[in-house]
Amino acid sequence: MDFFRDDALVADPYPYFDALREQGPVRREPHHGVMMVTGYDEAVEVFHDARTFSSCLSVTGPFPGFPVPLEGDDVTGLIEQHRHELPMSDQLPTLDPPVHTDHRALLMRLITPKRLKENEASMWQLADRLLDEFLAPGEGEFISGFAGPFTLLVIADLLGVPEEDQQEFARSLQHRPRSDGIGIIGEELNHDPLEFLYARFTGYIEDRRREPRQDVLTGLATATFPDGSTPDVADVVRIAANLFSAGQETTVRLLSSALKLIAERPDLQRLLRNEHDRIPNFVEETLRMDSPVKGDFRLSRVPASVGGVDIPAGTTVMVLNGAANRDPRHFADPATFDAARPNARHHLAFGRGIHTCPGAPLARAEARVTIERLLDRTAGIRISERAHGPAEARRYRYIPTYILRGLTRLHLEFISAGEKTR
Repeated sequence: MDFFRDDALVADPYPYFDALREQGPVRREPHHGVMMVTGYDEAVEVFHDARTFSSCLSVTGPFPGFPVPLEGDDVTGLIEQHRHELPMSDQLPTLDPPVHTDHRALLMRLITPKRLKENEASMWQLADRLLDEFLAPGEGEFISGFAGPFTLLVIADLLGVPEEDQQEFARSLQHRPRSDGIGIIGEELNHDPLEFLYARFTGYIEDRRREPRQDVLTGLATATFPDGSTPDVADVVRIAANLFSAGQETTVRLLSSALKLIAERPDLQRLLRNEHDRIPNFVEETLRMDSPVKGDFRLSRVPASVGGVDIPAGTTVMVLNGAANRDPRHFADPATFDAARPNARHHLAFGRGIHTCPGAPLARAEARVTIERLLDRTAGIRISERAHGPAEARRYRYIPTYILRGLTRLHLEFISAGEKTR
């Protein structure tokens, strides 16, 4: 089967991952020559070796391919010469050191523990405000009715988007095609979904550099690289836009996976209702079991050996987070969801190494707040049989991408617990 083009693998890629791993933790797939990494230890090794493996193809993989033939035992020069011709080449996930080092440091100056704490404080009120409307009918489509608006407004708040502009962001971004075209089968990649964000943040940054204020956007505008130099406006804008779009998309998928489990499993729902302190580990196990990112690409600069398999220079490598998270060498009984799994947090859903997801603490907080408030404000949550069919024959649709993993819709029904406040 062709992992990148076979629709049959969209709904459930895990048997394919298992079959690959049975042949070895590193295996070349036959259709596009991509080296697939399904083993946990091997995935960690690749993630940590930025010197050998470039991230220039991290969000595109074998499509549309590299602009020129990658020949020789060291293709580093070719990568640097043609990097600008690759899709999304100005985005943080595709950058390599030393450029990545500077841009990552700039981003981490924006996502400080203090700012994350302030942001979480507002999440509780935002969640309740959205739930007031979402829960009122007794049923609703979770992704468009809550998860999408919630994650969008949380990130808008984190980045300091003025409150008077937040509804414009919601109107302009909430109904765009999901996943920004990344990994969509047969779809051309472009920056269209980011144009609105580029335009708005350019205006914000230029304004705050002219007239600083006591706000988050001024901190964004005046942040400097580690050497003290001031980044171009475009550099700051790209970082803000990338955090905004990528962080929202993956967190929506995490929330929908978590709520699907809660609605499908009365035993889990009872456990989490009675013991809220189990929610954080439940979130980690959800990330392990159904990672929002199926995999991440690298390009080998020089010959390498991973898991006893030789990888020539110029080879596209796909580190399959979703497969590594079910490697039985690291996770006992990996196909079973265990809300109390002691090493659930070892998952690779957020990657590892220099490209570890910087928004991971934010995503964890969003999931915890969402689950706790939904459980507190309902007496029961169940899957809508009208939308998804009976329990023995559920119908779910997943976004048709080879990178992202997530439902397109999740229709839920609620038993009201009456209005509660935190």
